[in-house]
Formats: sequence, structure tokens, C-alpha cells
Amino acid sequence: MSATGALGAFVAGSRWEDIPAALRHEGRRALVNFAGCALGAAGDPAVAMLVRALLPLSGSDRVALIGRAERLDVLGASFVNAVAANLLDYDDTHLETVIHPAAPVAAPVFALAEQRGLSGAAALHAFVLGAEVECRIGMAVSPGHYARGWHITSTCGVFGAAAAAARLLGLDAAACAHALGIAASQSAGLVENLPTAAKNVSVGNAARNGVFAALLAAEGCEAAPAAIEGGLGWARAMGDVADLAALTGGLGQHWEFARNTYKPYPCGIVLHAVIDACLALRAEAGLPVDRVASVLVEGDALLLARGDRVVANARDARVSIHHSVASVFVRGAAGVAEFAADCVADPAMVAFRGRVTARLDAALPMGAARVTVATTDGAQFTRAVEHARGSLEMPLTDLEIAGKAAALAIGGGRGAGIADVIADIWAIDGLSTLRPLMWRMAGSAGGTVGSGQPG
Repeated sequence: MSATGALGAFVAGSRWEDIPAALRHEGRRALVNFAGCALGAAGDPAVAMLVRALLPLSGSDRVALIGRAERLDVLGASFVNAVAANLLDYDDTHLETVIHPAAPVAAPVFALAEQRGLSGAAALHAFVLGAEVECRIGMAVSPGHYARGWHITSTCGVFGAAAAAARLLGLDAAACAHALGIAASQSAGLVENLPTAAKNVSVGNAARNGVFAALLAAEGCEAAPAAIEGGLGWARAMGDVADLAALTGGLGQHWEFARNTYKPYPCGIVLHAVIDACLALRAEAGLPVDRVASVLVEGDALLLARGDRVVANARDARVSIHHSVASVFVRGAAGVAEFAADCVADPAMVAFRGRVTARLDAALPMGAARVTVATTDGAQFTRAVEHARGSLEMPLTDLEIAGKAAALAIGGGRGAGIADVIADIWAIDGLSTLRPLMWRMAGSAGGTVGSGQPG
């Protein structure tokens, strides 16, 4: 059997009782985080723009948009909800691949489950399987895939979406493999586009195209048996020979998705150790902003490649070393407000960013950072962080994830009923249908399947 075929067989053949309790719970954690991120960004102009573009094209059988009154067909809702969940750079992260698993997979799972009246257990099962496939395919081509400029959340997210959708559609092993093969021809997304709205499009496309691949497979559309790992398949076309052990070794026994993590700060994951170090220095040394003469940030090549950039807008700020440092020393925090456009343009922030220098230290492991502050009176303070808050070594608790989700919903003006939304997701595998949860996330007490608006 090809590796693509083995993944298809895994998706079709998985039994709910074989999913470890700890992995089910990790799925719930990811879905709580997903809901909070999507609600926090639902009112953003970028999301509204996408909804305006898609509404005239939507089919009549419509489902919920998280945090919005409009409704779209399954493909459109998958697109918009995935974008919203990823927009603030606050989503979950599989650290070894830097994939953000939930956005491209949870969005189509919720859309299909609502449309078809499926149970919460079926949705959670499909989500976990899709996230696992997504992470394994990412592992099979990392780190070269991302280093070549492919945005791995988008390029691998489409496989996770296809796997999850195929599972919800009840496809057999062969059809699940075809869904993955069709998804391979719809995989795209560029690192160069990360500071622009084009990034949002590729994340949304990963969700939408994955569902489309599964729907085509359900109608009998076929793909090559080794579309992912073949000699002229997806992995080779994107620059890598797939690591077959990472792709299929221990399927159903070893779970990559079990290594998922959650962000305490709404910015690029590579910046989190920098922020932790700055917060510690500010608290321990009592450094007022006017006493800081300069800040040196040292880290590995990925930190500098992603974060050593000129800041022109809020998107730049979310992947900027200089802005992350400035947010801590000028504003005393690194939350959603500190990465918003008004904060980016604040003259005090602009001035402080000019005091920050980034430098490579190849001896530091990936994810670590060292920050050195030189003061106006000649003193120097240094703090190194190897494992950032939110990492596997220092994970966020369930309470912290729920608190983050609630704060995001409230901050985004979508806080009504958030306690009930979070409670439902913690108990999702006991829900006979997801429709009440989806209407609640949309901000409506009820809804009508197929309608353009919640009822």
C-alpha cells in the first residue's frame, strides 16, 4: 500500500474507542482555542471583506459563520471561519513543523457537522484524525518545506481538512485516499505573503479545498495512488522526498497531534521566548522605558528570518522582534491591543523599535532567545529563555485556554454566551448535534438550516 493509501485507510478505519482519552481532551483544548480565536477576529474588516466577496456566490444550503449574522454554504463557511481563527496569529501550534493545526481543519468539521446534523463525537473524532494527518504530512517534509517558502499551515492544512471531511462523509479507505490525493493538487500558500491578506486567502483555501476534495472523492473522483509521496507527487514537487516513517510510522499508536501547543501571545510563535524574556526583565529589573538605551535580541536563524523586519502595519508587527520588545517595555503587555494598528503607529512604539537590534546566535536552540538590555546609566541586564510559556515544556492549562478564549470573544465584541460555548466544547463528544453550538457561536439563539440568516 502506498503512504497516501495508508493514510486513507487510517482515516476510514479509525474507531472512536481507539482514540486515547488524553488525545480526545487535546482535541477539545484545540477547539476551545479555535472558537476563541475565531470569535475574537469575527468583526475584523478583513473577515467582513471576505464575507462580502463570498455571499453572492454562496449556495442556498447555508451554515453558521462564527461570530457573524451572515450564513454561507459549507465551502464558504469553511473558508471564512478558518481565516478568522488564524487572523490574530493566536492559534494553536505544532512546534516542530510550525503548523497551526486547528484553523484549516476545525472550520470544515464544524461546517459539515452542522449541515448534516452530525454528533459532537463524530466531529471531535474527525477533527483529531484530520489534525493528525496534517501534522504527519508536515513532519514528512520538514524543515525544508517551510524553509523553501511554503506556508506549511496552508499547504498541509488542506490535507487535514480533506481527511476530516472524508471521515465525516463516511468515505471508505480508497475514497479517503483519493480525497488526500485530490487535496495534493490544491495545496498552496507562500511564506512571502505572511505579512499580507494573501496569507488569509491561503489558510481559507486550505479549509475550503480540503472539503471540496472530499466531496469530489465522494462522487467518485480519483487521484494517483501515491499523490503525496510519489516520484512526481506533492512532496517532490514542493522540493522534498517525503520521510515515509514520519508519514505513516506508528499510525494510530504514536500521535503527532498530542504535541500540540497554545499561544499566550497573539504573534508569531518564534517571538514568544523574546516576549517572556522581556517581561521578566521589566518585572525583575524595574526598567522604566526612559531608562532603556538599547535592547539586543539573540536567537536562532528561524527567529531572525521571520522576525527581523521593518514594521509597516499590524501584520508586520505580529511577526516582528522589534515590535514585540517595544510592546513589553512601552505598553507593559503583549496582548491583542499591543499588536493592533493604533499601537503599531504610536510614536513611542516607533521610537522604541529603533532601539532594538537582532543578532544570530546559532548555539541557541530553536524557540529560545536571549535578551540583553543596556540602560542609559551604563547598567546591563540579560535574560535567556529556552522554553517559552505555552510550549510543551510549559503548557497552558485548560483554565488558561478557556480564559483566553473568553477574553478574545469579549474583546472582539462577541462575548455574549461565551461561557456556554466553552462549556459545550468541553463536553462536545456528548452532544447529539452541533447545531445549537454553532448557532450560539454565531451569536444567535437558534437558526434554520439552509437559510441565509440565523432564525
